[in-house]
Amino acid sequence: MSTATNQPAIGQLGQLNGPWPPYTVLGRRWPGPGRPASAATAVAILAASVVAALSVPLDRAGLGWFITALAGTAALVLARIVRVPEAIPAAVRRDVDHGPRDRFLWGTATVVLLATGTFRAAGWLFVLCLLTATLTGALAITNGRSLRSVAMTYLVAPAAATRGGLWILRGVARMRGRGSAGVPIRVLATTAVSIALLTVFGALFISADAKFARVFEAAIPEIHAITIFRWAFVGGVTAVLLTAAAFLRAAPPAAGDLDRTEGRKVNRLEWAVPLSLLVLLFAAFVAVQLTVLFGGSRHVVETDGLTYAEYARSGFWQLCVVIALTLVVLAGVARWAPRTERTDRILLRVVLGALAALTLVIVASALHRMYVYTDTYGLTRLRLLVACCEAWFGVVLVMVLVAGIRIRAPWLPRVAIAAGVLALLGLSVANPDGLIAENHVHRYEETQRIDLPYLSDLSPDAVPALAGLRNEAYRSCLLMVIGERTEADDWRGWNLAREAAREVIAEHPADNPTWCWEQVNRY
Repeated sequence: MSTATNQPAIGQLGQLNGPWPPYTVLGRRWPGPGRPASAATAVAILAASVVAALSVPLDRAGLGWFITALAGTAALVLARIVRVPEAIPAAVRRDVDHGPRDRFLWGTATVVLLATGTFRAAGWLFVLCLLTATLTGALAITNGRSLRSVAMTYLVAPAAATRGGLWILRGVARMRGRGSAGVPIRVLATTAVSIALLTVFGALFISADAKFARVFEAAIPEIHAITIFRWAFVGGVTAVLLTAAAFLRAAPPAAGDLDRTEGRKVNRLEWAVPLSLLVLLFAAFVAVQLTVLFGGSRHVVETDGLTYAEYARSGFWQLCVVIALTLVVLAGVARWAPRTERTDRILLRVVLGALAALTLVIVASALHRMYVYTDTYGLTRLRLLVACCEAWFGVVLVMVLVAGIRIRAPWLPRVAIAAGVLALLGLSVANPDGLIAENHVHRYEETQRIDLPYLSDLSPDAVPALAGLRNEAYRSCLLMVIGERTEADDWRGWNLAREAAREVIAEHPADNPTWCWEQVNRY
């Protein structure tokens, strides 16, 4: 009688008839993929990391970010399509929920956000797009449908990178186990031959043609210790991020209760009484604000000791906090308020609808304050950005009112985020620095006053608008300072706005550079 046990075949993971049900909490919620990573996954991630190391300019927005986004997306798509075949078909199949279909739209939004650095030169705008791209990227790879699922994706990312690295190593070990022991040697030999051929023929072409030599010098930077460190840093970070993303797409953690839109219910009076009192407080505040909204400049002038600046500044940030907290309150009530009985549903619609409608008036009040302030003192980045955030709050509140028709709205968080992403992309298309410069140019024509230090700190996106300034001395001065603060670009940092700005700046040379620097540095 044989005592031999069933051992996995070469390259097979787990026991013969698995996968067996996991027993740990982590195993049940995040069991991991049932097969190792494919060779295509490892090669694609490595190739995308090399592209990122050679392309990404860390000190500016540029074409390299867009190229890296395309390379990373291609690597993740390839890792998802090409899979390792099972050594022995599993007797028990485990269905995996890979999330909603809108993940393709979120992936596209991630690429578009990173592409803004190719067309807009404003660093602050690109940083916002880069941070937002992490959110849309998380939405693209997560299988959950709620904000809590997205938050879980951020939290498990370090573990996903670690497990993903082991996952890829198992795939490489599987290749060796299937008779591919010579693969690493052949890969190294192929790499060495490729480098040798490129070096020999590249040197010949460089010596044969001066124009090709200049193109080669522009494409390949001088190699220093800091260059090698930057390549290693960017490539390593990209490899870690892509490994985590590929692992999460191959084995997303189960959302479980995170996608539930309803929590443990409370008594009707426990939520209705405090919310009704809050509605009354909002109504009293709105009643006062209506006189402000319709009073306009007459209200400011007639109020003792109140200037335009004090009127606009006073309470603006408090109103922003009120609006944000109101959204949190609305989300909490929608989750914990009972809705089984008809009376509960009617009460929920009335109270939350009234609170959302009153908050919309507060949004209008905050926007009005910002409009008065901007009309008096001009547009700035912060004022423009805050006004856009307030407008987005208003759109979300309108969505809350629409969601109140059917009470349930699992679509609301993702649609609200989509509205914010579209608003940011719309802001990028509108060219915020250009809008600010245009606003100050128009104000100069009316008041003959201009803020040279602030305008000189704008990005090259503002150059076309500043070129329309009628005062020749101020115009050439601003263009000269912006031009001298804009460093030259190689192909990695190529940017359409900076390229166009250089042409405009060359047409308006400054007559007195010393006076220009004195004007922009006077504060």
